[in-house]
Amino acid sequence: MSAQAESQIPTFERIAPPAAPPHAFPLYPSVGEPSDGKQNAETEIWNSFDGHPVLRNVTKPTITPFLPEPDEATGAAVIVLPGGGFTILAMESEGWRIGQWFAARGIAAFVLKYRVTETPKDEKEMSGWFMAQMGGIASDPEKAVSAFAPPAEQDAAAALKLIRDGAATWKIDPARVGMIGFSAGAMAARSTVLLADASARPAFFGYVYGPMAAVTVPADAPPMFAAIALDDQLFGKQGFGIVESWHKAARPVEFHAYEKGGHGFGAGRPGTTTTQLLPEFYSWLAARGLLAKR
Repeated sequence: MSAQAESQIPTFERIAPPAAPPHAFPLYPSVGEPSDGKQNAETEIWNSFDGHPVLRNVTKPTITPFLPEPDEATGAAVIVLPGGGFTILAMESEGWRIGQWFAARGIAAFVLKYRVTETPKDEKEMSGWFMAQMGGIASDPEKAVSAFAPPAEQDAAAALKLIRDGAATWKIDPARVGMIGFSAGAMAARSTVLLADASARPAFFGYVYGPMAAVTVPADAPPMFAAIALDDQLFGKQGFGIVESWHKAARPVEFHAYEKGGHGFGAGRPGTTTTQLLPEFYSWLAARGLLAKR
Protein backbone atom coordinates (compact mmCIF):
# COMPACT_ATOMS: atom_id res chain seq x y z
CA MET A 1 0.00 0.00 0.00
CA SER A 2 1.04 3.64 0.28
CA ALA A 3 0.30 6.86 2.17
CA GLN A 4 -3.32 6.03 1.55
CA ALA A 5 -3.39 3.00 3.85
CA GLU A 6 -3.70 4.93 7.07
CA SER A 7 -7.43 5.68 6.98
CA GLN A 8 -9.52 3.46 9.23
CA ILE A 9 -12.57 4.09 7.05
CA PRO A 10 -11.43 4.64 3.46
CA THR A 11 -13.26 7.43 1.70
CA PHE A 12 -12.84 8.14 -1.99
CA GLU A 13 -14.03 11.42 -3.49
CA ARG A 14 -14.02 12.18 -7.20
CA ILE A 15 -11.75 15.08 -8.15
CA ALA A 16 -10.61 16.69 -11.35
CA PRO A 17 -7.25 15.44 -12.61
CA PRO A 18 -4.48 17.49 -11.01
CA ALA A 19 -2.14 19.48 -13.20
CA ALA A 20 0.17 16.82 -14.56
CA PRO A 21 3.67 17.37 -15.92
CA PRO A 22 3.73 17.50 -19.72
CA HIS A 23 5.46 15.14 -22.12
CA ALA A 24 4.27 11.78 -20.79
CA PHE A 25 4.58 9.07 -23.41
CA PRO A 26 3.13 5.54 -23.64
CA LEU A 27 5.20 2.72 -22.23
CA TYR A 28 4.14 0.36 -25.00
CA PRO A 29 4.09 1.38 -28.67
CA SER A 30 0.87 0.35 -30.37
CA VAL A 31 2.43 -2.80 -31.82
CA GLY A 32 3.77 -3.96 -28.48
CA GLU A 33 0.89 -3.12 -26.15
CA PRO A 34 -0.21 -5.91 -23.83
CA SER A 35 -3.25 -7.59 -25.35
CA ASP A 36 -5.52 -7.22 -22.32
CA GLY A 37 -8.18 -5.36 -24.28
CA LYS A 38 -8.21 -2.47 -21.82
CA GLN A 39 -5.84 0.05 -23.38
CA ASN A 40 -8.13 3.03 -22.80
CA ALA A 41 -6.99 6.00 -20.74
CA GLU A 42 -10.63 7.08 -20.33
CA THR A 43 -11.03 4.42 -17.66
CA GLU A 44 -8.82 6.39 -15.29
CA ILE A 45 -10.37 7.97 -12.21
CA TRP A 46 -8.81 10.57 -9.93
CA ASN A 47 -9.87 10.53 -6.29
CA SER A 48 -8.98 12.32 -3.12
CA PHE A 49 -8.03 9.70 -0.55
CA ASP A 50 -6.61 10.45 2.90
CA GLY A 51 -5.90 13.98 1.74
CA HIS A 52 -3.91 12.89 -1.30
CA PRO A 53 -4.83 12.78 -4.99
CA VAL A 54 -4.66 9.18 -6.18
CA LEU A 55 -5.24 7.59 -9.55
CA ARG A 56 -7.01 4.29 -10.19
CA ASN A 57 -8.16 2.04 -13.03
CA VAL A 58 -4.98 2.68 -15.01
CA THR A 59 -5.01 0.49 -18.10
CA LYS A 60 -2.55 2.32 -20.32
CA PRO A 61 0.88 2.71 -18.68
CA THR A 62 2.94 5.80 -19.41
CA ILE A 63 6.30 7.29 -18.51
CA THR A 64 6.79 10.93 -17.55
CA PRO A 65 10.40 12.12 -17.85
CA PHE A 66 11.91 14.72 -15.54
CA LEU A 67 15.21 15.77 -17.06
CA PRO A 68 17.99 17.84 -15.48
CA GLU A 69 19.50 20.89 -17.09
CA PRO A 70 22.19 19.73 -19.55
CA ASP A 71 25.04 21.40 -17.66
CA GLU A 72 23.91 19.74 -14.40
CA ALA A 73 23.22 16.25 -15.75
CA THR A 74 25.25 13.47 -14.17
CA GLY A 75 24.29 10.80 -16.70
CA ALA A 76 22.59 8.73 -14.02
CA ALA A 77 18.87 7.90 -14.27
CA VAL A 78 16.21 6.46 -12.00
CA ILE A 79 12.79 5.00 -12.75
CA VAL A 80 10.27 6.02 -10.06
CA LEU A 81 7.47 3.62 -9.11
CA PRO A 82 4.75 5.10 -6.84
CA GLY A 83 2.80 2.89 -4.46
CA GLY A 84 -0.85 2.13 -3.84
CA GLY A 85 -1.28 -1.60 -3.24
CA PHE A 86 -1.59 -2.21 -7.01
CA THR A 87 -5.11 -0.75 -6.75
CA ILE A 88 -4.39 3.00 -6.71
CA LEU A 89 -1.34 5.12 -7.54
CA ALA A 90 0.03 7.96 -5.43
CA MET A 91 1.21 9.70 -8.59
CA GLU A 92 1.82 13.08 -7.00
CA SER A 93 3.41 12.34 -3.60
CA GLU A 94 5.37 9.24 -4.66
CA GLY A 95 5.81 10.03 -8.33
CA TRP A 96 5.97 13.53 -9.74
CA ARG A 97 7.44 15.17 -6.63
CA ILE A 98 10.14 12.51 -6.50
CA GLY A 99 10.94 12.96 -10.17
CA GLN A 100 11.24 16.71 -9.80
CA TRP A 101 13.56 16.31 -6.82
CA PHE A 102 15.96 14.08 -8.72
CA ALA A 103 15.98 16.22 -11.86
CA ALA A 104 16.86 19.30 -9.82
CA ARG A 105 19.98 17.44 -8.68
CA GLY A 106 21.25 16.23 -12.02
CA ILE A 107 19.57 12.81 -12.14
CA ALA A 108 17.19 12.02 -14.97
CA ALA A 109 13.97 10.59 -13.52
CA PHE A 110 11.23 8.66 -15.29
CA VAL A 111 7.97 8.28 -13.37
CA LEU A 112 6.11 5.12 -14.33
CA LYS A 113 2.32 5.10 -14.32
CA TYR A 114 1.83 1.36 -14.30
CA ARG A 115 -1.28 -0.75 -14.66
CA VAL A 116 -3.32 -1.46 -11.54
CA THR A 117 -6.20 -3.81 -10.87
CA GLU A 118 -9.71 -2.80 -11.92
CA THR A 119 -11.78 -1.23 -9.14
CA PRO A 120 -15.46 -0.16 -8.94
CA LYS A 121 -16.16 3.11 -10.74
CA ASP A 122 -18.56 4.38 -8.07
CA GLU A 123 -16.75 5.92 -5.10
CA LYS A 124 -19.06 4.47 -2.44
CA GLU A 125 -18.75 1.03 -3.95
CA MET A 126 -15.01 1.55 -4.18
CA SER A 127 -14.84 2.36 -0.46
CA GLY A 128 -16.53 -0.94 0.40
CA TRP A 129 -14.34 -2.86 -2.02
CA PHE A 130 -11.22 -1.29 -0.57
CA MET A 131 -12.35 -1.96 3.00
CA ALA A 132 -12.75 -5.64 2.12
CA GLN A 133 -9.18 -5.66 0.80
CA MET A 134 -8.00 -4.01 4.03
CA GLY A 135 -9.09 -7.09 5.98
CA GLY A 136 -6.53 -9.20 4.17
CA ILE A 137 -3.95 -6.47 4.28
CA ALA A 138 -4.08 -6.33 8.07
CA SER A 139 -3.16 -10.01 8.44
CA ASP A 140 -0.71 -10.44 5.56
CA PRO A 141 -0.12 -7.22 3.58
CA GLU A 142 2.09 -8.69 0.88
CA LYS A 143 -0.10 -11.71 0.23
CA ALA A 144 -3.19 -9.50 0.06
CA VAL A 145 -1.87 -7.46 -2.85
CA SER A 146 0.45 -9.91 -4.62
CA ALA A 147 -2.37 -11.24 -6.82
CA PHE A 148 -2.64 -7.75 -8.36
CA ALA A 149 1.10 -7.38 -8.96
CA PRO A 150 1.91 -9.08 -12.32
CA PRO A 151 0.85 -6.23 -14.66
CA ALA A 152 2.85 -3.72 -12.61
CA GLU A 153 5.87 -6.04 -12.53
CA GLN A 154 5.68 -6.45 -16.30
CA ASP A 155 5.46 -2.70 -16.77
CA ALA A 156 8.45 -2.09 -14.48
CA ALA A 157 10.62 -4.48 -16.47
CA ALA A 158 9.44 -2.97 -19.76
CA ALA A 159 10.16 0.56 -18.53
CA LEU A 160 13.71 -0.37 -17.57
CA LYS A 161 14.37 -1.85 -21.00
CA LEU A 162 12.79 1.10 -22.81
CA ILE A 163 14.83 3.70 -20.90
CA ARG A 164 18.07 1.78 -21.38
CA ASP A 165 17.40 1.30 -25.09
CA GLY A 166 16.77 5.04 -25.42
CA ALA A 167 19.81 6.09 -23.40
CA ALA A 168 21.29 8.09 -26.27
CA THR A 169 18.06 10.03 -26.68
CA TRP A 170 17.94 10.90 -22.99
CA LYS A 171 21.72 11.45 -22.80
CA ILE A 172 22.08 9.00 -19.93
CA ASP A 173 24.46 6.15 -19.19
CA PRO A 174 22.63 2.82 -19.70
CA ALA A 175 24.92 1.27 -17.09
CA ARG A 176 23.64 3.74 -14.48
CA VAL A 177 19.87 3.31 -14.80
CA GLY A 178 18.27 2.27 -11.52
CA MET A 179 14.90 2.24 -9.81
CA ILE A 180 13.26 3.54 -6.68
CA GLY A 181 9.90 2.18 -5.59
CA PHE A 182 7.52 3.00 -2.76
CA SER A 183 5.49 0.23 -1.10
CA ALA A 184 3.79 -1.64 -3.96
CA GLY A 185 6.18 0.17 -6.29
CA ALA A 186 9.03 -1.21 -4.18
CA MET A 187 7.59 -4.69 -4.69
CA ALA A 188 7.50 -4.19 -8.46
CA ALA A 189 11.10 -2.94 -8.44
CA ARG A 190 12.09 -5.92 -6.28
CA SER A 191 10.69 -8.32 -8.87
CA THR A 192 13.00 -6.93 -11.56
CA VAL A 193 15.92 -7.71 -9.27
CA LEU A 194 14.87 -11.15 -8.03
CA LEU A 195 13.22 -12.57 -11.14
CA ALA A 196 14.89 -10.98 -14.16
CA ASP A 197 18.08 -12.08 -15.89
CA ALA A 198 21.19 -10.18 -14.87
CA SER A 199 21.13 -8.00 -18.00
CA ALA A 200 17.51 -6.97 -17.27
CA ARG A 201 18.10 -5.82 -13.70
CA PRO A 202 18.48 -2.19 -12.61
CA ALA A 203 21.99 -0.96 -11.81
CA PHE A 204 20.77 -0.07 -8.31
CA PHE A 205 17.44 0.20 -6.57
CA GLY A 206 15.75 2.01 -3.73
CA TYR A 207 13.35 -0.11 -1.68
CA VAL A 208 11.19 2.29 0.32
CA TYR A 209 8.71 0.86 2.88
CA GLY A 210 8.26 -2.40 1.03
CA PRO A 211 7.71 -5.81 2.69
CA MET A 212 10.66 -6.72 4.91
CA ALA A 213 10.52 -10.52 4.79
CA ALA A 214 13.65 -12.44 3.79
CA VAL A 215 14.18 -13.30 0.12
CA THR A 216 16.56 -15.36 -1.97
CA VAL A 217 19.13 -12.95 -3.38
CA PRO A 218 20.86 -13.54 -6.74
CA ALA A 219 24.63 -13.84 -6.47
CA ASP A 220 25.05 -10.76 -8.65
CA ALA A 221 22.15 -8.70 -7.29
CA PRO A 222 22.52 -4.92 -7.65
CA PRO A 223 23.14 -2.63 -4.67
CA MET A 224 20.03 -1.96 -2.59
CA PHE A 225 19.05 1.08 -0.53
CA ALA A 226 16.28 0.12 1.90
CA ALA A 227 14.28 2.46 4.13
CA ILE A 228 11.31 2.09 6.45
CA ALA A 229 9.78 3.81 9.47
CA LEU A 230 9.71 1.61 12.55
CA ASP A 231 6.10 2.61 13.22
CA ASP A 232 5.06 1.51 9.71
CA GLN A 233 1.55 0.07 10.09
CA LEU A 234 2.06 -2.60 7.43
CA PHE A 235 5.67 -3.73 7.51
CA GLY A 236 7.19 -2.17 10.63
CA LYS A 237 7.02 -5.34 12.73
CA GLN A 238 8.35 -7.84 10.18
CA GLY A 239 12.00 -7.49 11.17
CA PHE A 240 14.60 -6.72 8.53
CA GLY A 241 14.80 -9.99 6.63
CA ILE A 242 15.33 -8.56 3.17
CA VAL A 243 18.22 -6.43 4.42
CA GLU A 244 19.80 -9.42 6.14
CA SER A 245 19.33 -11.45 2.96
CA TRP A 246 21.31 -8.90 0.95
CA HIS A 247 24.00 -8.75 3.63
CA LYS A 248 24.35 -12.55 3.90
CA ALA A 249 24.64 -12.76 0.11
CA ALA A 250 27.57 -10.32 0.33
CA ARG A 251 25.79 -7.83 -1.86
CA PRO A 252 25.96 -4.07 -1.20
CA VAL A 253 23.10 -2.80 0.97
CA GLU A 254 22.36 0.39 2.86
CA PHE A 255 19.56 0.46 5.39
CA HIS A 256 17.76 3.38 7.08
CA ALA A 257 15.23 2.71 9.84
CA TYR A 258 13.44 5.87 10.96
CA GLU A 259 11.87 6.11 14.41
CA LYS A 260 8.62 7.61 13.13
CA GLY A 261 6.96 8.30 9.82
CA GLY A 262 4.30 5.65 9.38
CA HIS A 263 3.59 4.03 6.05
CA GLY A 264 3.58 6.10 2.90
CA PHE A 265 5.70 9.08 3.94
CA GLY A 266 6.85 9.69 0.36
CA ALA A 267 9.62 12.27 0.24
CA GLY A 268 9.29 12.68 4.01
CA ARG A 269 6.73 13.32 6.71
CA PRO A 270 7.24 16.78 8.31
CA GLY A 271 8.52 16.62 11.86
CA THR A 272 10.28 13.28 11.37
CA THR A 273 13.68 12.24 10.08
CA THR A 274 12.02 10.62 7.06
CA THR A 275 12.53 14.02 5.40
CA GLN A 276 16.14 12.87 4.95
CA LEU A 277 15.16 9.94 2.73
CA LEU A 278 15.97 11.47 -0.65
CA PRO A 279 19.12 13.32 0.48
CA GLU A 280 20.39 10.05 2.00
CA PHE A 281 19.57 8.12 -1.17
CA TYR A 282 21.40 10.79 -3.19
CA SER A 283 24.44 10.58 -0.89
CA TRP A 284 24.45 6.80 -1.25
CA LEU A 285 24.46 7.08 -5.05
CA ALA A 286 27.29 9.59 -4.88
CA ALA A 287 29.31 7.44 -2.50
CA ARG A 288 29.00 4.53 -4.94
CA GLY A 289 30.37 6.68 -7.75
CA LEU A 290 27.11 6.62 -9.67
CA LEU A 291 26.80 10.41 -10.00
CA ALA A 292 30.22 11.25 -11.41
CA LYS A 293 29.82 12.94 -14.78
CA ARG A 294 31.24 10.87 -17.63
